[in-house]
Amino acid sequence: MKKIGFLSFGHWTPSPQSQTRSAADTLLQSIDLAVAAEELGADGAYFRVHHFARQLASPFPLLAAVGAKTSRIEIGTAVIDMRYENPFYMAEDAGSADLIAGGRLQLGISRGSPEQVIDGWRHFGYEPTEGESDADMGRRHAEVLLDILRGEGFAQPNPRPMFPNPPGLLRLEPHSEGLRDRIWWGASSNATATWAARLGMNLQSSTLKDDETGLPFHVQQADQIRVFREAWKEAGHKREPRVSVSRSIFALVNDLDRAYFGSSGKDSDKVGFIDEKTRAVFGRSYAAEPDVLIEELAKDEAIAAADTLLLTVPNQLGVEYNAHVIESILKHVAPALGWR
Repeated sequence: MKKIGFLSFGHWTPSPQSQTRSAADTLLQSIDLAVAAEELGADGAYFRVHHFARQLASPFPLLAAVGAKTSRIEIGTAVIDMRYENPFYMAEDAGSADLIAGGRLQLGISRGSPEQVIDGWRHFGYEPTEGESDADMGRRHAEVLLDILRGEGFAQPNPRPMFPNPPGLLRLEPHSEGLRDRIWWGASSNATATWAARLGMNLQSSTLKDDETGLPFHVQQADQIRVFREAWKEAGHKREPRVSVSRSIFALVNDLDRAYFGSSGKDSDKVGFIDEKTRAVFGRSYAAEPDVLIEELAKDEAIAAADTLLLTVPNQLGVEYNAHVIESILKHVAPALGWR
């Protein structure tokens, strides 16, 4: 395992039990947690994107702010729903955020997940073409984004521009060199992992996956990683791909940890349907004393196969507690799993 970061869904609720009672709380605390994680030695700060929900949504202002406040930590998303995105505008936003961060952006994108409203992308002005599903549309948007991020000119310049143009066709600006290689695809199936590999995207695999074999979650996820890497090799890409997996992991090192997470008992995978057609397997959570966690996580085949582990954090418990959650894993668990 080479890198460990955190992944926040950025929930907020006006409940008095929550430390994040407004969107402003969530945004400002997300910045503070990224700063704290960098100081602790973590490798990444990642954020989930959901629309029409009391969660983090438009990611680029947050990513730019985190980039301006930090200097080393990777900054990313896991994931942006491409059904909602204009890839041209997105390329400008992503280029700006990456330049502010000094080339630390790791942009996770996907076709999205079940959402709060019916066909929410229609409200954003997007419609699948004839014969195209919404998932197809999301993948089409992703392919356009990848083409734009190559930095090649495609637009015919005005012969009488307001400002002088460079010669040839024009590209979108600002362009951030290298960002194209730091795009990740959040794949729930082996087929979409293969598709992502062929296009030269890194792989993000979350805490759920299409149940394609009935085997335990971590075994199916490890198989997905193997299929992805085989497809990458067959595509002939020159660089090595990166692979991340997400997990809910809590080291019980004090009474507050045990009060929050110590009474759930031994967790296990769960199976359900994320829509009317797709059966999915949901990976277990881990909560135990550090020595027990080390033993359990060593048996997780997908963690062993990935190079990056993203720790899903309970952001509504506040910055101080979540920094403690991250520090406990980095200090008491991660070294035994090969980190650093």
